[in-house]
Amino acid sequence: MRMLRMFLFLCVWGFSHIVHAQVTLEDCRQKARENYPQTRQYDLLRLSEEYTLSNAGKGNLPQISLSGKVSYQSEATTFPFDIPGLGSKGLPKDQYQAMIEVRQNLWDGGKIRNQKAQIQAATEESERQLDNSLYALEERVDQVFFGILLLDEQLSQHTLLEEELARSLKDVQSYRANGTANDADVDAVQVEILQTRQQRIQLESNRSAYLRMLSLLTGEELPPHTHLQRPEAVLETTSTINRPELRWYEAQEQTVSVQRKGLKTNYLPSFSLFAQGAYGNPGLDILKDKFRAYYLVGARFTWNFGSLYTLKNDRKKLDNQLQKIQSERDLFLFHTHLQLAEEDGTIQTLRQQMKEDEEIIRLRKNIRLSAEAKVANGTLSVSDLLKEITAENLSRQAKVLHEIQLLMHLHQQKHLTN
Repeated sequence: MRMLRMFLFLCVWGFSHIVHAQVTLEDCRQKARENYPQTRQYDLLRLSEEYTLSNAGKGNLPQISLSGKVSYQSEATTFPFDIPGLGSKGLPKDQYQAMIEVRQNLWDGGKIRNQKAQIQAATEESERQLDNSLYALEERVDQVFFGILLLDEQLSQHTLLEEELARSLKDVQSYRANGTANDADVDAVQVEILQTRQQRIQLESNRSAYLRMLSLLTGEELPPHTHLQRPEAVLETTSTINRPELRWYEAQEQTVSVQRKGLKTNYLPSFSLFAQGAYGNPGLDILKDKFRAYYLVGARFTWNFGSLYTLKNDRKKLDNQLQKIQSERDLFLFHTHLQLAEEDGTIQTLRQQMKEDEEIIRLRKNIRLSAEAKVANGTLSVSDLLKEITAENLSRQAKVLHEIQLLMHLHQQKHLTN
């Protein structure tokens, strides 16, 4: 009973381990996005936007400034006669002032509001640019993932080839015992077996390297026995492109639009209230030569027309920038459509090739069986048999190569259109 429990435990553990080791393409993409260092920049961008917007909003809070002044002038206003009760014939040449001013903005022509809009537009543009980087990362993951799938299929075909060569070696050894083959024929088969083992070593080494690359991309250690699940063949997509690059271009256009609106705020008037408190000599009553405290309250109106001189050129610069963005988007769409046309041609070619793969394998198998019969009868050399075995194996490898390539190009086509 105890042995039965142990056996069931091992079976369950082994099954769960195998299931856990299966990795899908979507899992790899998601983990790669989470592991990619640039992903952390999303949070940094949002925090930066929050702080900058908060700072911009504080422009509507009362602004407090403190200033001081000490001066001495070579001449001062004097009076040619004495004024009763003044005790002085003019202003002092040395003057002192310490002032604190509180200013409250009422209307700044929309400068703060436009500043906030520019901050948000810049953050949106940066986030969309990060989207582009992460989308390009998915393509790298796809290439490594399908590379491992192809190596797995090639290793499977090598296993079949090794089994076929092992069976042929037994047959040739029996032919040698019967006198229809010699030692050179046995050696030829053994050489082919050794060369096949060498190829397996190279394939396994390549798979380990690819698996290591996938581990680095996903940030998760993948053991050598990891099994990659072959993705389903996606339907051929339409020519409609919905790439993140297009949203990046839209964000750039929005930034230019906000900047264009900001030009208007430079020549609009602004209104504010102010209060000043000061202590100095002379005070507001300049006829009294002594230190006094005083204050001022009032409203301030400012209208600066200097920006109108460059307004026309500033608008032209933004128009040129907008045209550049539109040109880059058109160029991106042009190249993407070219890539789609190329992918479509490759997919059609692979589909045509795959229609003939099964028939080629069937015919190669018949030729190989016929060659085996001829070798058994002594009418064909073992070297010629090995050529037919290799040719059959190559046709099987071509079939799996076409299958993986079709899957890869279908997903690449989907990636191009998103």
